[in-house]
Amino acid sequence: MPGRSGRFVQAVCTAALVASATLVLPAPMAAAAPADPPDQPVSALLSQLQTLYQKAEEATETYNATEEKLKKQRTKVNKLNEDLADARVALDGSRNDAGRLAREQYRGLDNPLSPYMRFLLSGNARQALDQGHELKRAAGRRAATLERLTGGEKRAAVLAAQARDALNVQEALAAKQKQQRDTVRKRLAAVERLLASMTGEQLERLRKLEQQGITEAQRKLVDSGRLGGSVNPSGVGGKALRYAFQQVGKPYVWGASGPDSFDCSGLTSQAWAHAGGAIPRTSQEQWKTLPKVPLNELRPGDLVLYFEGATHVALYIGNGQVIQAPRPGAYVKVSPIAANPLLGAVRPDADKAPLRDYAPPKVPEDAWAGSDTGYGSASAPGR
Repeated sequence: MPGRSGRFVQAVCTAALVASATLVLPAPMAAAAPADPPDQPVSALLSQLQTLYQKAEEATETYNATEEKLKKQRTKVNKLNEDLADARVALDGSRNDAGRLAREQYRGLDNPLSPYMRFLLSGNARQALDQGHELKRAAGRRAATLERLTGGEKRAAVLAAQARDALNVQEALAAKQKQQRDTVRKRLAAVERLLASMTGEQLERLRKLEQQGITEAQRKLVDSGRLGGSVNPSGVGGKALRYAFQQVGKPYVWGASGPDSFDCSGLTSQAWAHAGGAIPRTSQEQWKTLPKVPLNELRPGDLVLYFEGATHVALYIGNGQVIQAPRPGAYVKVSPIAANPLLGAVRPDADKAPLRDYAPPKVPEDAWAGSDTGYGSASAPGR
């Protein structure tokens, strides 16, 4: 069955029994929970929980995509404002030059006679010719000054309009991001309500059922022979893996990309960025833009994508295992590759050959376990 990481629900069981009075108080208190699912089969509760998590993660990746657009737009706005400031400085200089020329003409410093008339009236032909050349140069300077002034005014006007438009786009993206942030919070709150409504017995049964689903999915995948490929990553892929293993035990926080917490694509994008191979920030863009690779050609360092909408991503480490930031309340950990419904895989370093010799990073002792306390409101970013 398409289960997400069993580690989270296991931790929720522990945390809920220890920390949530709702789950251990007598029945009258439990009845005050937001929902009332005791009569529902645990399989239905698991399906409901998985759906809620998937929708929350989908909203998170949408939020992340908007955040990336907003960053680029802020850079564009700043660049346009810098260019506009430079254009205005240049325009002021052209206006000063034009004013100086106007004052010179007003004082009559320029001789209005043509070079030919000055030659006829002058008793010194050489002097007349020199004056003619100088006047031509002065006329050229005037024309150039006026051209700079006109061009500068046009450029400043265009840049001012572009800066206004870019700022409007930035403000629209910021408003969109706020709406998406609110959507994520609402969906994660729905997860909290469902978990808080369950008894300790239900949570334990839920954990076992999800773990059974993961174990069965992993067994089927391994037995199918679909997994294969090189046991060695490329040099860059090896660096990405080392970075990812260094993050084991750090909490999942939606929208986070390190250094203290990560969401799923925050972990994969930062791992590759620290290895010197920058990739897109979101799981959807990673799936959309990076070269696809079949599962039977997987090698360590590849990215494994999950769900139809590519809303979850993990880093393949070999032997049918991935390292991932599972979901809210969980921690960066090692999981079976089939812990989530597989979509496919991509390779950020498709142009690199695998290393001849490779020593995998030492797997931390707690890479399979950890304190999965469940999602809490305090984990949500305040932006």
